[in-house]
Amino acid sequence: MPKLPGVNYLAAVRAFEKAGFHILRQTKHIVTTNGERKITIPRHNPVNAITMGGIVRDAGLSIEQFRKLL
Repeated sequence: MPKLPGVNYLAAVRAFEKAGFHILRQTKHIVTTNGERKITIPRHNPVNAITMGGIVRDAGLSIEQFRKLL
């Protein structure tokens, strides 16, 4: 599996928006959905690489697809 560095949470939100997700609510975490899947992004910088990898997988994307969206 390709490596994914820690990512700024705002960059991650923008990348998921490009992938068709939109923000439902923002608190200590940002909850986004594409109508089918719901993902939660923590609001701290950088988001740990392991955590970010899990979020990307939950979104139904591969690491390479996510890196292209960044």
